Amino acid sequence: MMVSTKGRYALTVMTDIARNSDGGYVSLADIAERENLSMKYLESIISILNKGGMLESLRGKNGGYKLARAPEDYNISEILILTEGTLAPVNCIMQDGVKCDKAATCSTLPLWAGLDRVIDNYLSKITLADIINGNRRKMLGDYCEHCDQE
Repeated sequence: MMVSTKGRYALTVMTDIARNSDGGYVSLADIAERENLSMKYLESIISILNKGGMLESLRGKNGGYKLARAPEDYNISEILILTEGTLAPVNCIMQDGVKCDKAATCSTLPLWAGLDRVIDNYLSKITLADIINGNRRKMLGDYCEHCDQE
C-alpha cells in the first residue's frame, strides 16, 4: 500500500480543520497558508472530502469548512479510502473482495488478504482525535519504544 499525496494531504486538511475550527468554519486560504499547500490542489481534495460527507461548507465572507462530525468519530481508514479509493496492498485485493481469475489457485493470496485486514484493522482504530492529540501510544502500538517516557 502506498498512500498518495492526495491521501496524505486529505489527512493534513482534516487535522488542520479539526485543530483550528473552534466550532466555526476554516477558510481554504488559511489552511493553504498554515500547511504550505497549493490552493488549487487543496480545492480538489476539499471537494472530495465535502462530497464524501466528511465536511460541511459555508459560502461567503465568514465561510469555509468544518468537520461534519467530532474528530473522534472519524477513523483514518475512512478518510484514506474516500481519497485513495482503496488501501489494498496489491491490485488483486480490492475493497469489494478479490478481483482475480487465479484467486482459487493463488498461493500468495492469503498473505495479501491478511495484510489487507491488518492495514484496515489498524487504520480503523486510529481516529482523527488521536492524531490531533498526539496519541503516539495508540498510533505506534507495540512499536512505541518511548511511550512510557511521555
